Amino acid sequence: MKPALVLASTSARRRDLLARIGVVPDRIVGPHIDESPLKGELPRVYALRLAEEKARAVDRRDGEVVIAGDTTIACGRMILPPAETQDIQRSLLRRLSGRRHHALSAVCVIDAAGKARLRLADTIVAFKQLTPAEIETYIVTGEGLGKAGGYAIQGQAESWVRFLSGSHSGVVGLPLFEARALLATAGVFGADRG
Repeated sequence: MKPALVLASTSARRRDLLARIGVVPDRIVGPHIDESPLKGELPRVYALRLAEEKARAVDRRDGEVVIAGDTTIACGRMILPPAETQDIQRSLLRRLSGRRHHALSAVCVIDAAGKARLRLADTIVAFKQLTPAEIETYIVTGEGLGKAGGYAIQGQAESWVRFLSGSHSGVVGLPLFEARALLATAGVFGADRG
């Protein structure tokens, strides 16, 4: 018998990504954590820490498995914030215009025995040079508001990508190769579950 799965995220994107590999969470719980970077924290360490903190922040019942993820956008050693306002989004898109950046997508699975395992997908994304008009037109759509880096690759921003090396699903919000491997180790992903 497969253990029950808890998705520590209210993100519809993460739910949809899991469905692509035939996994449907038994419960969905939104974790509440402080997502502020620690002083001097590097982007990779930050993404992994947040994924684990999110997984540990939800109430895990006996025998349940928890999965959580975090996607962080970084330019060099700089962690870019989510686009909470249009002004922040405009600034982020100007920074990303015409250059490469890293989409660091961490996933944490806590198995039924309480052991946490982590994996990270580091995807390099390069945008074309964006015109001010393209940035303003995109901001009006609202699709990148609240998102890491100020864009949603599964939407209109995908047409800006001139180069991508790594996990497309990781940029969307959950690296499926890594998630599937961790879920298999935890006994969730198998022949009768997808």
